[in-house]
Amino acid sequence: MPRTKKTPDFETSLTELEQLVNRMEQGDMPLADALQAFEQGIALTRDCQGILDQAEQKVRMLVEKDGELQTVPFTDPEDA
Repeated sequence: MPRTKKTPDFETSLTELEQLVNRMEQGDMPLADALQAFEQGIALTRDCQGILDQAEQKVRMLVEKDGELQTVPFTDPEDA
């Protein structure tokens, strides 16, 4: 299944990667298919890592003030 050039969705890529790993772990793939699956797995891993890196950068930009990262609670202070 060829990868498209559109921006991958993290959840979709992760699900595809999990399914691919499960198929490979069964151990009944011919070598050529296993190598192709491994290559696809590497591409999916890179997709996921790229998405996570972008999300981390967005979070850093949102919580940065005057060049320094600020600690921001995940809960609403009014809930305390």
